[in-house]
Amino acid sequence: MTQTAPAYRMLIGGKLVDAAERFEVINPATEQAIASVPDASEDDLDAAVLAARQAFPGWSATPIEERRAVLAAIADAIAADAANLARLLTSEQGKPHADAESEVKGMSGYLKGIAALELPVEVVEETDKRRIEVRRVPIGVVGSIAAWNFPLSLAAFKIGPCLLTGNTLVLKPSPFTPLATLRVAELIADVVPAGVLNIISGSDRLGPWLTSHPGIDKISFTGSTATGKRIMESASHSLKRITLELGGNDPAIVLPDVDVAEIAPKLFWSAFGNNGQICVATKRIYVHKDVYEPLRDAIVDYAKTVQVGDGSQQGTQLGPINNRAQYDRVRAIIADSKEQGHDILMGGGDIEGPGFFIPVTIIDNPPEDSRIVREEQFGPVVPLLKFDHVDDAIARANDTAYGLGASVWGGDEDTATAVAERVSAGTVWVNESRNLTPLAPFGGHRQSGIGVEGGREGLMEYTLAKTYFLGKR
Repeated sequence: MTQTAPAYRMLIGGKLVDAAERFEVINPATEQAIASVPDASEDDLDAAVLAARQAFPGWSATPIEERRAVLAAIADAIAADAANLARLLTSEQGKPHADAESEVKGMSGYLKGIAALELPVEVVEETDKRRIEVRRVPIGVVGSIAAWNFPLSLAAFKIGPCLLTGNTLVLKPSPFTPLATLRVAELIADVVPAGVLNIISGSDRLGPWLTSHPGIDKISFTGSTATGKRIMESASHSLKRITLELGGNDPAIVLPDVDVAEIAPKLFWSAFGNNGQICVATKRIYVHKDVYEPLRDAIVDYAKTVQVGDGSQQGTQLGPINNRAQYDRVRAIIADSKEQGHDILMGGGDIEGPGFFIPVTIIDNPPEDSRIVREEQFGPVVPLLKFDHVDDAIARANDTAYGLGASVWGGDEDTATAVAERVSAGTVWVNESRNLTPLAPFGGHRQSGIGVEGGREGLMEYTLAKTYFLGKR
């Protein structure tokens, strides 16, 4: 008996609905279409925004403990379907199955972590005449856009704080990776009150409609800095609130007292996890001259053991680039290094056959003004850069328009922490990288974003301050 493909639908006003048009989703490991999904029209978007606006009064008045319970129920529904969600995620995003499983579990855990947070009530004055309180109230209807590198994790970053604080949501996944998110829509259709969480899919036309929609009060976006700037401009026309988690050119600084054998694998994965397609992946590795050569050789030796291939196949550690446009961009950056005569320690070529595969590529000490150093590559290629003095490394690390993440690696924790304090970034890790938690804020400095996600500060992004002057008789 032939098994039919699932009929992916959108969640609008508590109902699973289709659209008049659909578009295909491509498996990046095979370049073959694996499913079709609804391509939302402006009318579909209007319906989702209207459903969210109609649900807002009741949801914002719902006690926070009940809102916590709904988030927990969403998390449980995701956990119960983890195997299927992971399979879908690998097929559309390309990441190895183990990484996809980790992302699904992470989505469930993140929602529960956010649900445990408290909104503060600040008492700014208490006298015999009055009490002054500052409370936090929801903004209204939020429009959220999640990127294709971690579609479920990024959806959780939006869903958790938005719903906990009493807002309602219209969520749009990337057109490259809508399948697992639409599966979540199916799982939670009977879990979330109608209209509180709406999930719509669409092609590139949908994003601008969403960000400019007059019924949206706030935009939460994760993606490129260039797109973030366009969203900020669009939001300005109606003074929408915005949270923008954008690009980065994240440096790592390696001090001379490190244990080379211990940190080489850690540094490799800090740069190449998810095939380098992580906003806080290490993009530039600055290594002190005293350990440059041994660490360079250790990273290359380790890289040679890493298996690149179809994420659905056992043993695969790195999958393909997610989409054709990004694949072409990464290849162009590598080609530029070749043209400039940079020393390519490994990789740099093509992998034969279908799929958007690029071999692990490591470039030896290219000039500071080269594309591979100045730009965010967002793929499996990284430059190793030598420095003599830590002041020079810090200056070079900070010489960027971005400021998302950074890491410092050293044998003496106090010394490494002192260096970390001088690096300009929203998050700096010492002797680790890329760890995030729902309990701590995450966001970028400079052109890496506006606002934060996670922690109490992240909750506040979804609220407005409301001051009460309570007179006493």
